[in-house]
Amino acid sequence: MPKLRVGVLASGRGSNLQAIIDNIESRKLDAEVGVVICDKHTAFALERAKNHNILGVFVNPKEFSGKEEYEKAVVECLKENRVELVVLAGYMRIVREPLLEAFPNRIMNIHPALLPSFPGAHGQRDAVDYGVRFSGCTVHFVDGGMDTGPIIVQAVVPVMQGDDEDTLAARILKEEHKIYSQAIQLYVEGRLTVEGRRVRISS
Repeated sequence: MPKLRVGVLASGRGSNLQAIIDNIESRKLDAEVGVVICDKHTAFALERAKNHNILGVFVNPKEFSGKEEYEKAVVECLKENRVELVVLAGYMRIVREPLLEAFPNRIMNIHPALLPSFPGAHGQRDAVDYGVRFSGCTVHFVDGGMDTGPIIVQAVVPVMQGDDEDTLAARILKEEHKIYSQAIQLYVEGRLTVEGRRVRISS
């Protein structure tokens, strides 16, 4: 049986991409990365893809007349590479209609907080500033909002007395590397069903 082809969108270092690749190579995740697409030519995620003989593509947003035109080009690249599931790994752009329509309930994101608390770009900092005792990370399907899609998997980590944004982020990242692949594997196995805001996981 052919493996599920994943397309990864990234903007930076791609540590979650690396964890996905490592889990695939260790056979903990029954999928393959068909393409890595970056919106920045300096993204280290492209180097990670190259190191594992995975196609890496830089799609330059400045070459397009608008955000939707750029995203249509991303969709075309994903489809050319027969991608079935889109995974956001540090992708610093709001997903818009072209992607949402092309891959309905087939786009995943991971966020470094326990959604719906602390959405946005600074989830770890916001958690520390608020004084919560626990934080964590969330894998969710992507909709048109900011970290608002149906939740698939979450992991909890304690917030220590002396934590700052960086120390909490490092603790959360270890869990991100685990649960992202877990969520993808659940999708591979056909065990995820979206019912409104809820994601049902079948046994």
